[in-house]
Amino acid sequence: MKYIGAHVSISGGLHKSVLNAKKIGATTFALFTKNPLQWNSLDISDKEKKNFINLCKFFNFNLKMILPHCGYLINLGHPVDTLLEKSRCSFINEIIRCKSIGLSFLNVHPGNHLYKITEIDCLKRISHSINIALDKIENFSIILENTAGQGSSVGYCFDHLKYIIDNIDYKDRIGICIDTCHAFASGYDLRTKERCKKTFDLFDKIVGLNYLKAFHFNDSRNKFFSNIDRHNNLGKGYIGSEAFIWILQNICLNNIPIILETTNKDMWIKEIIWLKNNYKS
Repeated sequence: MKYIGAHVSISGGLHKSVLNAKKIGATTFALFTKNPLQWNSLDISDKEKKNFINLCKFFNFNLKMILPHCGYLINLGHPVDTLLEKSRCSFINEIIRCKSIGLSFLNVHPGNHLYKITEIDCLKRISHSINIALDKIENFSIILENTAGQGSSVGYCFDHLKYIIDNIDYKDRIGICIDTCHAFASGYDLRTKERCKKTFDLFDKIVGLNYLKAFHFNDSRNKFFSNIDRHNNLGKGYIGSEAFIWILQNICLNNIPIILETTNKDMWIKEIIWLKNNYKS
């Protein structure tokens, strides 16, 4: 099964995400379960939960392959204890929301030190935050997304991701989502087959390909090692199309969702067809 899709809108209700994914020919999708720019949210009604799950089953979307995305306000490495606690509570709430609609994992950006603590101290806080959440909630996994290194964000290098994983108590419930734009912007070159191989060999050496659980496929509007997080459509930016073909044909993608977050949504149907056609069976 080729699990390829995009991050779709939930405007009008969570069930709309399923319909939006179906419209673009996706076989999986990503979504927010609430407004990502607000702390508070309404509870998901029983009717909405049922509608979402039933539509996923009707259109043959595997609930275990759908990749929900955490809200942007959450900072699991926040240097201020009161705000760290607020982030942890919100994070646990988002996990509960995901579980309530049958989902199995949650994608999250690691965190930001805000120039108030060291990167290592921030990474320690992130690991502890994840341990707290996983200790409270069973049968659920956290997917860490690499960052572009913009501002004070951590998680922009493979060593950061390894450090977090090394300090997780539940290593069988932690994984990595590689965002190609973020990787490129943070200094991991993907512009040729040879550079792709070098980058993923390094990832395997430092982190381990066994932890690779998802992809965000995005080209980059900015040049290599810019540390700027600006997505572009596939083949339209500084990465080019070769990287995506190489990944599809050289990385084991069994049970790994591939999610587009490219900027021109009108191109999603064409991009999904192109990705399916280049997927290694």
